[in-house]
Amino acid sequence: MRPTEPLLTRLFASLLDELPPFEIVEAVIGVHWTAVVAETPWGRRCGLASTQTGGHGHQGGTNLAEAGRLESLPGSQVASWIRSDAPLLRTLGMAAINAALPPAAGPFVEENAADLLARLGQDRSVALIGHFPFVDAVRPAVKTLWVLEKDPLPGDLPAERAAEILPQADVVAITGMTLVNHSLGELLPLCRPEAEVLLLGPTAPLSPRLADFGIRWVGGSLVEQIQPVLHCVRQAGTFRQVHKSGVRLVTLHIHP
Repeated sequence: MRPTEPLLTRLFASLLDELPPFEIVEAVIGVHWTAVVAETPWGRRCGLASTQTGGHGHQGGTNLAEAGRLESLPGSQVASWIRSDAPLLRTLGMAAINAALPPAAGPFVEENAADLLARLGQDRSVALIGHFPFVDAVRPAVKTLWVLEKDPLPGDLPAERAAEILPQADVVAITGMTLVNHSLGELLPLCRPEAEVLLLGPTAPLSPRLADFGIRWVGGSLVEQIQPVLHCVRQAGTFRQVHKSGVRLVTLHIHP
């Protein structure tokens, strides 16, 4: 990798380089979430990613030519789809990466994302990329809270103002979905070097290598009950439902 390569290109190359050889056991693409089950050196594991689609094409065309035979493909090939131009392929690639990454050594911080942000943001300016469910809980605990969202809710700012807002923020929390939609590479350079940058959500990979790209905290997910989670994903479960089916939310503090 050359330093002149785009940040996201280098980040994906780093994550893919971290993966061992692995096999795809099962892939479930739900309305809200996608799950990939992989056979890895550490046993059978499941990774999640927020489902992103590009529509169904004209005349019933599909955007997943490999449908029905994903289990026959090399795991490395599916993981590499994170680089694709097709949203659904990127989704599968991210879920495969999350399934096959080496188990994070930790230590995991026993603190949920809302409490962590409230603590880090005390008397500081906080920017959230994505309207997280805990916005109302965090707002009174911090000095300033900006919420940047592609589809702004009342009180949010349009995502297009990121270049104005992020350089002002002491703490920046970014949804893991920015890996799947490829916007993370545009956001990280806008953060000040001294800012506390968090990557949050079930899509976020629990990899210490993210520290090389300015990320200090990762709030991700560990699937502990694979079959119940797959069943819920198949039936259009929201993350609240998928979580209750057997997902543990964890926060990893990583250092450069």
